[in-house]
Amino acid sequence: MFRPLLTALSALIALPFTAMADTPFSLEPVARFEQPWAMAPLPQGGFLVTEKPGRLAHVTPSGAVQTITGTPTVTDDGQVGLHDVALAPDFDRSNLVYLTWVDGAGGGALHLGRGRLDLAGQQLTEFQVIWRADPMGGDGHPGAMIAFGPDGHLFLTSGDRQLGDPAQVLDDSRGKILRLTPEGEAARDNPFPDAPEVWTLGHRNPYGLTFDATGRLWSHEMGPRGGDEINLITPGQNYGWPLVSEGRRYSGLDIPDHATRPEFAPPLLAWPPTVAPAGLIYYDGAGFPDWQGSLLLGGLASQALIRVEIGPDRAREVARWDMGARIRDVAADATGQVYVLQDGSDAQLLRLIPKP
Repeated sequence: MFRPLLTALSALIALPFTAMADTPFSLEPVARFEQPWAMAPLPQGGFLVTEKPGRLAHVTPSGAVQTITGTPTVTDDGQVGLHDVALAPDFDRSNLVYLTWVDGAGGGALHLGRGRLDLAGQQLTEFQVIWRADPMGGDGHPGAMIAFGPDGHLFLTSGDRQLGDPAQVLDDSRGKILRLTPEGEAARDNPFPDAPEVWTLGHRNPYGLTFDATGRLWSHEMGPRGGDEINLITPGQNYGWPLVSEGRRYSGLDIPDHATRPEFAPPLLAWPPTVAPAGLIYYDGAGFPDWQGSLLLGGLASQALIRVEIGPDRAREVARWDMGARIRDVAADATGQVYVLQDGSDAQLLRLIPKP
């Protein structure tokens, strides 16, 4: 049972943050894209960037943009298409790259696949599907974010596809966070014997997933009308969607909040005025020493970069910087440089340059 104290703590810290902080950085353009979704810094410099219509792009250290071939066919419709990109923990040896995407009739299914990156040939080789949502279908809300845990397992967010109810059905992969092997199989020691892939349930649309320095897993997800959340993810927990939420239905009707149902894990931070979170990293780099130990996330509707301080059982927004555009993803490279990826047409990848 989730501790009642955490519910009270959530109520204290889940307050709206509206002030824009003084910006401690300038922005340097790196490259431009068409509807980019996610990015992964490469150890040798540069990036892989996904574009929702289906392109995987390689950004060289000099900022040149090249197309990587060998990627899957996707259904580019509304909120779905080609989504996350992640490097295998042993990428330096294996060159394995993981992608998520939606494809198929009836709204399509979320897919997870992997292949070997051949930069010299500008292609993915040996690409194969290693997991597919079952059942498929829905509209939007794919989740589709990847994070590798300290134990090497692959964690995958699977959105509720705007259906709601599947998030509470254990043998339905929608509305869940899954824990898989690097080959796409259910991890052996997951908490639900009757749903062997599932790590947690009761999620709406988790668009951010990251591990902190102590090995804890954090996620954020979009609420329906307000009520965006940051959650500390612990195995076997039910986070309540669609039975509880800190937001309202699009019609304006109320949804019971987490305090009414203590059996559901409450968010550690909720935003009543929506920020529309997208992208999430734990930052411990040298470029911005004051940010070390914080979560960094982008805001779509809020057009912001947001910094959240975290503790053992808390999360608190401490800064929000106006970026003048919707921010789809955030990344940091091995040197601690921070990058943001804008959303939409003719969107920019930008490097944050610390001000003196």
